[in-house]
Amino acid sequence: MLVDNRCGSMRANVPFCDCRVGTKVLLLTSAEDLGCTPGFQQKVFHIDQPAEFIEDQAILNLTFSDCKGNDKLHYEVSSPYFKVNNDGSLVALRNVTAVGKTLFVHARTRHAEDMAELMIVGGKDIQGSSQDIFKFARTSPVPRQKRSIVVSPILIPENQRQPFPRDVGKVVDSDRPEGSKFRLTGKGVDQEPKGIFRINENTGSVSVTRSLDREMIAAYQLFVETIDVNGKTLEGPVPLEVIVIDQNDNRPIFREGPYVGHVMEGSPTGTTVMRITAFDADDPATDNALLRYNIRQQTPDRPSPNMFYIDPEKGDIVTVVSPALLDRETLENPKYELIIEAQDMAGLDVGLTGTATATIMIDDKNDHSPKFTKKEFQATVEEGAVGVIVNLTVEDKDDPATGAWRAAYTIINGNPGQSFEIHTNPQSNEGMLSVVKPLDYEISAFHTLLIKVENEDPLVPEVSYGPSSTATVHITVLDVNEGPVFYPDPMMVTKQENISVGSVLLTVNATDPDSLQHQTIRYSIYKDPAGWLNINPINGTVDTMAVLDRESPFVHNSVYTALFLAIDSGNPPATGTGTLLITLEDVNDNAPFIYPTVAEVCDDAKNLSVVILGASDKDLHPNTDPFKFEIHKQTVPDKVWKISKINNTHALVSLLQNLNKANYHLPIMVTDSGKPPMTNITDLRVQVCSCKNSKVDCNAAGAPHFSTTAVLLLSLFSLARKLTKAQAIVFSYVFPQKSIQEETFIF
Repeated sequence: MLVDNRCGSMRANVPFCDCRVGTKVLLLTSAEDLGCTPGFQQKVFHIDQPAEFIEDQAILNLTFSDCKGNDKLHYEVSSPYFKVNNDGSLVALRNVTAVGKTLFVHARTRHAEDMAELMIVGGKDIQGSSQDIFKFARTSPVPRQKRSIVVSPILIPENQRQPFPRDVGKVVDSDRPEGSKFRLTGKGVDQEPKGIFRINENTGSVSVTRSLDREMIAAYQLFVETIDVNGKTLEGPVPLEVIVIDQNDNRPIFREGPYVGHVMEGSPTGTTVMRITAFDADDPATDNALLRYNIRQQTPDRPSPNMFYIDPEKGDIVTVVSPALLDRETLENPKYELIIEAQDMAGLDVGLTGTATATIMIDDKNDHSPKFTKKEFQATVEEGAVGVIVNLTVEDKDDPATGAWRAAYTIINGNPGQSFEIHTNPQSNEGMLSVVKPLDYEISAFHTLLIKVENEDPLVPEVSYGPSSTATVHITVLDVNEGPVFYPDPMMVTKQENISVGSVLLTVNATDPDSLQHQTIRYSIYKDPAGWLNINPINGTVDTMAVLDRESPFVHNSVYTALFLAIDSGNPPATGTGTLLITLEDVNDNAPFIYPTVAEVCDDAKNLSVVILGASDKDLHPNTDPFKFEIHKQTVPDKVWKISKINNTHALVSLLQNLNKANYHLPIMVTDSGKPPMTNITDLRVQVCSCKNSKVDCNAAGAPHFSTTAVLLLSLFSLARKLTKAQAIVFSYVFPQKSIQEETFIF
């Protein structure tokens, strides 16, 4: 290492002196005449700190050789204020006053790489970011302190090749006692990953045992100390930082795909479509991760092979063609695929590349109005029919997948009765004109509609709807033989039941809607479930041909329903149907009846109650209850049978004394409340049975066996639902051993 401050002097090994003011130049003799050793021919230099490093003024010449021609030699400097030119000269990129104590220069080719250290004599430590201090390292060198152990940061390029181990630095201890040794500790030595670094305990040389990967670990913080023969620390530990120098061993990767962008047709030149960026795992503070973007390929390449441009630094894709060329309707394909390439090393040829596909869609805007394919459309429809009668066709050059293409139709004239509606067919975009209210030929045989068509989306301001966006539809209504119509429908009449046969109920009336045709109408019965009615086929008079009975099973809720037909004389004839509802008023024509008609009683019963009788009537009030119960004629001596009223519909039959075992017939007469009333006499058969030891013997000649309890329970079931509170008290007095609730529950 030789420094000459005297301009023009010649010293040994210093073949050249640059006499620019304030500059100290260090020249290295070539080592090639001594046999080629790859790397810097001199690796450590001292430079006096000038008042200012002048821009583009040579400070130092460095000699590097890979012994194979230095193809694609590349230099990196640890300070962003300096660079090394291709000829090896170190120059400042601008006027610089403060540099720091140390600069590092890293040189590499495909065959070799090496590091040179430049010590700035009189330089001061610079407080700042690590990127400003060392472009491809993490921190600045460890400042020296007042101690005998002297360490400098060790810089090791990643991905070094064999042989290993190789020396990468040295620790110096000027005051190390005799017999002491160096010891190295930390992550990468005695901590995982173990065994990467070693130190010669006698000389202080630090070596690396294998290739490093900066993307795995960018720096190692080690500690150096001196120890005595017993392992006791004499000095230290002193931190030693090992910085892994990045190599360009990672390609740019596009990680956020798929990349799809949209741009509206007709957009101005320079419209940003999308941003696409890549990731490089190399050191972001170096050119190894400094990416530049370009478009490698565009498909399709029409109408211009350069429809888009990508900002090489930001990755923004913008349009570069005029708005007129960005017309979706004239493009061969509204979708473009771009092959985007990202290259590190700031785009230099030596950089690594990665690619991705960006898809750009040219979106449609509503710059074309829909137009009818013709000005007039014709349609025919039969009167009385509904449904689609004609499809209206339109053309629209916009994108069928958007509201700029989808049509919306409106009837703007000719539809005062709202008989027509129009809807859009979503597949064909046609307007489907429908009749929703049946048309009447006799009222109007022709209709003319004026229809306009618009898009769901509004048109762009420079486009408007023109005359082609309206059309006329002429509709012809065809006459159809319509069936006669009854009026009113349904027809209603009220009559008493049991009116005499042949009584006229009403005269039906049906008219023919075909007023322009002269047709006659004939009537007939379509549905007469009981066969009670007759109709005059000419004039429609309806009379009875049987007695009307409100209690008939064909009558529901006192209403009898019949259907009639009216048939015109057209060809073919048309038929209309009318409904007749006959409300039948009740007449007291049904006598009441009693239940049950059989009862049992024990010959030694203490309770002489026999049975509770109920009465029912098919008629309606006031022709039903209250009913009157009587014993018509007794066949036994007087004061044996007794009947007592319980309520309007029930009575109690009881004995006044015990009877011998036998069958007895008791005529019960029940009368309703109609005017005039109706009476019915029914035999109540009472069996007097022998009841001993819980056995009931009712054997009498030809007499069927019935349980008194069963008969009573049947009667109770009917009665319990009709008893008032007061009547229930009377019932409990007559049958003290029975509970109305219990009997009702049993049933």
